[in-house]
Amino acid sequence: MNHLLLDVLDGRPVPRPPVWLMRQAGRILPQYRALRSGMKDFKSLVKHPSKAAEVTIQPVDELDVDAAILFSDILVVPEAMGLDYEMARTVGPIFPKTIQQPDDINRLDKGDEVIQRLDYVFSAIYEIKNRLNGRVPLIGFCGAPWTIFCYMLEGQGSKTFSTARRFIYTQPEAAHQLLEIIADISARYLTEQIKSGVDVVQIFDSWAGVLGHDMYMEFGIKYIRKILLNLPANSRSIVFAKGAHASIEALCDLPCTALGFDWLFSAEHIKAQVNGRKVIQGNLDPAVLYGNPELIRQRTLTLISSFEKDHILNLGHGVYPDTPLEGVRHFVDSAKSFRYESM
Repeated sequence: MNHLLLDVLDGRPVPRPPVWLMRQAGRILPQYRALRSGMKDFKSLVKHPSKAAEVTIQPVDELDVDAAILFSDILVVPEAMGLDYEMARTVGPIFPKTIQQPDDINRLDKGDEVIQRLDYVFSAIYEIKNRLNGRVPLIGFCGAPWTIFCYMLEGQGSKTFSTARRFIYTQPEAAHQLLEIIADISARYLTEQIKSGVDVVQIFDSWAGVLGHDMYMEFGIKYIRKILLNLPANSRSIVFAKGAHASIEALCDLPCTALGFDWLFSAEHIKAQVNGRKVIQGNLDPAVLYGNPELIRQRTLTLISSFEKDHILNLGHGVYPDTPLEGVRHFVDSAKSFRYESM
């Protein structure tokens, strides 16, 4: 197996940082587009274990990245709780029904049936592990409770998430009730992923940045911590809280192995704040991959050199769907050409 990712997370020395990309399994690859065109819709692909396994492994074959990440979606969790979603091509996820009042929370499913409805995810993990046959580690994931809460209240993406934010001010007890439920289910979901074979789990808090520090502490970080504390002992975990610029110190106190950062942070600022307490993941601007090969190489190598060690190279966001495949390839190849001993 290529152990680079696991070695970094376990504190062992490595010759270079491991590299993978958020959203590496998806529309940037022609193989994915060909497979997707033969499926009814996005959700049909997610729920087909064999096809989901194929998509997961495509970037490992095509780009030679150092890890695979499960092809799925963070919104399978609220769907399993009884709040269905649709994936509109030009809009993204849409929930026909949303949480509008406290009584709606009581109608959600919360028991073992929720995890049972996610069995197709665990089946996909088994198949991915068999097909990978030890080539690279597999990353599983879920959405952070605050981000899932936002979708369940808003019904779709938003610039302000004002409906979700209004709810935490006007119905704080109900908000905590829902976040508690999401955190409990998410911990059980990640635990089943780990039992099924994933080597690392990542928690995505895509909308962390819409809350100020105090509110994020109360309605965000508190519930990420609950998930992490309920994972199996010695689990490797990464937390990516996009936009939580005021809460780095609190994020460093979480019982996770690594923290992911978006591209708005400088490497110097991240290193000073983290101060060796966590492995750092990130954080190249995804738009760099639109540049010419020399620009991509220069920016990639500069970033790696800036972090020096205890670093997983990634973008500061998921790779954009229209990113040229050659740009992604230059990014990965540049990273793989680097050696710490040359610094």
